[in-house]
Amino acid sequence: MNTDELIESFQDFKDLKNIDRVTMMHILEDVIRGLIIKEYEDDSSFDIIINPDKGDLEIWRNRTIVADGAVEDPLTEIEYSDAVKIEPDFEIGEEASEELKIENFGRRAILSMRQNLQAKIQELEKDTIYKKYKDRV
Repeated sequence: MNTDELIESFQDFKDLKNIDRVTMMHILEDVIRGLIIKEYEDDSSFDIIINPDKGDLEIWRNRTIVADGAVEDPLTEIEYSDAVKIEPDFEIGEEASEELKIENFGRRAILSMRQNLQAKIQELEKDTIYKKYKDRV
């Protein structure tokens, strides 16, 4: 499943459940952050960019470049030799940004993400119905 198909399926959820675009983007970002936390245990060094107009979804991993063999925290640091593979003109001390594709998380993780998205949408739908009828007796 590529990013376009994923965004398209989320668009279907949005249309079907009558959810505004901003709320849908927040839900989608929360679900993706949950996927990142599940995979990497921390999401502080990740940027998620969602463009609903174009249907783009980008996940960027930011890490500081350190000398080879000096990595203390692999979540926030990357060895120089690995950083040069991303872009040849990186220097030690700079921040390397690497784009992660949603497909790289694996089929199970994507299916889990989709289920989490459905659950959050159902929860939102229940809250909306509750708010609509809570004052009626």
